[in-house]
Amino acid sequence: MSATRIVVFAKAPHPGRVKTRLIPALGAEGAAGLAADMLAHTLVVASEAGLGEVELCASPAPDDPAWQDIALPAALRWSAQGEGDLGARMAGAARRALAGGERVLLIGTDCPALDAGRLRAAAGALDAAEAVLVPSFDGGYVLLGLRRFDPTLFADIAWSTPSVAEVTRARLRALGWAHRVLPALHDIDVPEDLVHLPAGGWIGAD
Repeated sequence: MSATRIVVFAKAPHPGRVKTRLIPALGAEGAAGLAADMLAHTLVVASEAGLGEVELCASPAPDDPAWQDIALPAALRWSAQGEGDLGARMAGAARRALAGGERVLLIGTDCPALDAGRLRAAAGALDAAEAVLVPSFDGGYVLLGLRRFDPTLFADIAWSTPSVAEVTRARLRALGWAHRVLPALHDIDVPEDLVHLPAGGWIGAD
């Protein structure tokens, strides 16, 4: 298997700035605590997958004071998400990784079920496909893996809507790319999603 970079998109987990749709259930501090837990969990499983370099694509930029007191692995590669909508920021990260000769898995931090085994399965799918997608049950996706780049996969998409995964699949079909769709997983975005958190260890949701 070729080296596969895992790029983790995340915001600094500060109260009132992250997981705002969970604030009615958890409060601002609890929602931020959960975001911090999910970020830490995601970085651990990304490292455990053993696929290649793990990159935190951060908002705000890595040198912003918002990250100063956030405990993260010392060996982590950092990058800034940059400007534009989510698609533009993901496109920039994907283009950069692929240009360096690596394959890339783009993920967020909202899906605790996206474990090391599933990351390895997604990377393995790229041995026989040009793209791999792990949908979320809300219509988006929790992972997009690529071994080629095309800007149409990221442009003019209504992010955070139930159409994201299907539009992305339609774009892949239009490109004529071989692609795999792996089983859907649950994101943790709204209070109703909290039932899908694993038991124990999620201090933000206590």
